[in-house]
Amino acid sequence: MNMHLLLALQTGGGGMGWLGIAPLIFIFGIFYFLLILPQQRRQKKWQAMLDQVKTGDKVTTSGGLRGTIMALKDDSVHLRVPPNNLLLEVTKASIVQVTTAEEEVKSK
Repeated sequence: MNMHLLLALQTGGGGMGWLGIAPLIFIFGIFYFLLILPQQRRQKKWQAMLDQVKTGDKVTTSGGLRGTIMALKDDSVHLRVPPNNLLLEVTKASIVQVTTAEEEVKSK
């Protein structure tokens, strides 16, 4: 009984072939170009932004805090947050937007 099953599989009795796999490859290609590739580009751009932050930059965190960078550490930053000039330590990964001093002068 097992010999008949093995023989059927070897002779292509499954019928899957290239025509069955082609739609799956096509769907994966669409997902790659529409979802995965743009996400990788955003991730690289965000990482480059984090690598360029410096003291004096105004930032916004993912939690909605807006402040000025006072000090940098390996994986965190110290923010001065108005109106009472609180000094908070947040992770660099929580930074979602950076406004440098030069950009702020241009916008006024």
